[in-house]
Amino acid sequence: MAKVRQLEADVSVAPQLNKADFAELAARGFRSVVNNRPEGEAPDQLSNAEAEAAARAAGLEFRFQPITHVHVTDDANVEAFAEAVEDLPHPILFYCRSGTRCATLWAQASVARLGLARTLQIAAESGYDLEVLRDELEKRAGGKP
Repeated sequence: MAKVRQLEADVSVAPQLNKADFAELAARGFRSVVNNRPEGEAPDQLSNAEAEAAARAAGLEFRFQPITHVHVTDDANVEAFAEAVEDLPHPILFYCRSGTRCATLWAQASVARLGLARTLQIAAESGYDLEVLRDELEKRAGGKP
């Protein structure tokens, strides 16, 4: 099973999943999975079609929102992440190659609500050092420390 890292009570992130992981996620109580990894990013990754089939077979909602490293701070991608959190049944697991893209999206979508310090703390406690995004997060925090 891929290492799941909980960012909030109902939002977690993980690195690349394999077919068996979806049934395990459902057994652990997850209700939705979002694939943030672009198709064909690496030759050994599970295709999106295979991931979706495994998720649906396990009774999970599934969404494909591919995001490259270059576009991880684009407003449209942050908004799509926030919409997935709002629209999909909870708890939700987001995954990509390492989980970092997903944690980065979560931080940008959550910083105005949680504040900069708390957002960075949660990410760090989950194993994601997002200090490199401090300027971007400060902008998105809207003045909330």
